[in-house]
Amino acid sequence: MPKETPAYKRVLLKLSGEGLAKTGSFGIDPEEVTYIAEEAASAWRLGVELAVVIGGGNIVRGSQMSANGISRATADYMGMMATVINAMALQDAIENLGIQTRLLSAINMQEVAEPFIRRRALRHLEKKRIVIFAAGTGNPFFTTDTAAALRAMEISADVILKATKVDGVYNADPMKDPKAVKYDRLTYLDVLNNRLNVMDSTAISLCMDNKLPIIVFNLKVKGNVARAVNGETIGTTVGEEKDAG
Repeated sequence: MPKETPAYKRVLLKLSGEGLAKTGSFGIDPEEVTYIAEEAASAWRLGVELAVVIGGGNIVRGSQMSANGISRATADYMGMMATVINAMALQDAIENLGIQTRLLSAINMQEVAEPFIRRRALRHLEKKRIVIFAAGTGNPFFTTDTAAALRAMEISADVILKATKVDGVYNADPMKDPKAVKYDRLTYLDVLNNRLNVMDSTAISLCMDNKLPIIVFNLKVKGNVARAVNGETIGTTVGEEKDAG
């Protein structure tokens, strides 16, 4: 039975751009966007204040573009634009469910998004709007993982929910190694020292310095976002030593 109140008051949901496309493909698939919108809505209906950071890898990956001759800064700005496209698609899908949203961009795009202003974001959350953060940090050389950690701290989120295509963090790629072992709990230093694929090192360090827990879980299991918000044990939790069991 779900809890009457969520385990967290305010959460930040980190989505990959690839989650908006069918497995192995690129672009935006309307069915996938609708599914993600419904997952976000199910968590929001529990009473949690919900913010979202979304990547752009289904359209442009800055690191790959720079490897093919485009300057890294230019490639990263291209990636930021891709996150805005994804955010607009997700915003529309959520609002089709009757929930108010606000799209805040780190790059000025006044025709399609509000500028990111911390106090404005907090006000939207207090008014129970789902806030979608786009364009990363607004700076090249930083990933949307780092943007998620930064925005989570700026809005005083209680936790980062890192949605992935697997059910937690493993010691090897479970898609390739059938003997891969899943971790239930990890410390920030475990992740950094073992170079585990959770979030990039800058994001993990930010979370460690500010004692912000991360829950890594499988987005493709229906209801998992709500389960995480309710405090049910799913995926892998990354936190402080005393919380790591």
